[in-house]
Amino acid sequence: MNSAIPNPFAPQSGLCTLQMAAVPGIPEIHEGDNLPQIIGDCLERAGLHLVDGDVITSAHKIFSKAEGCVVNMADVTPGEEAHRYAAMLNKDPRKVEVILRESRSVVKAFKHPAQREGTMICEHRLGFKSANAAVDESNTGEDGALILLPKDPDASARALRDALSRRFRARIGVAITDTFGRPWRLGQVNVAVGLAGVPATIKEQGNEDAYGRLLSVTEPAFADELAAASGLVIRKAAQTPVVLFRGLDWQETTSSAAHLLRAQKEDMFK
Repeated sequence: MNSAIPNPFAPQSGLCTLQMAAVPGIPEIHEGDNLPQIIGDCLERAGLHLVDGDVITSAHKIFSKAEGCVVNMADVTPGEEAHRYAAMLNKDPRKVEVILRESRSVVKAFKHPAQREGTMICEHRLGFKSANAAVDESNTGEDGALILLPKDPDASARALRDALSRRFRARIGVAITDTFGRPWRLGQVNVAVGLAGVPATIKEQGNEDAYGRLLSVTEPAFADELAAASGLVIRKAAQTPVVLFRGLDWQETTSSAAHLLRAQKEDMFK
């Protein structure tokens, strides 16, 4: 090995070294559960003590369950519009009704001949555009149940950040995530749907690149990069929704996940 080549993982190298780990031991969550206490206890049992600059990300479903954002389809009566979309898409009309209730509008509804069930691309009541208004049947814990996004994911993130900051006496950030598809690309990635402390984006406009050229449009989606990275260690079947990040360089802000949404007037595909 050439000793002249620095070890990028050595603390003295001066390079950013990121650590991330799924927090083990998160139990099945039920309505009314105290998430800050549960997550804090799991961190301590794993020997993890939060320090200044740490960021916690979590899949939204544990918040949705704790806050009662779960609908049993047996309790849903679909309306005329739901029946119309259900017939077009071969979907359960009760699920369609819940999707419509969670949506500001339906952007596109389609079913390819090879598909068993079609898809509704909707503008969620929070402004996100996603399949089925983020209404999901996976990891609900019971048949016939649908999980919705929390009513106010930013508020949920703030409550967790405030409680864990007090408990561990540390300045931390929190991002709540969900899994979205992306136009023109296969697969899904985690994106931020709720934020506390951490910036939505980092504005590089006005800075220079490595060659001295002025940056005019560069604005990394910091919160979405965090969310996507968390997907590398989250395992849906292993109940590891919470991830701890350490080593990130970020400045505390009052940003919201809504700051990641592109303005309607900039929508080139309407």
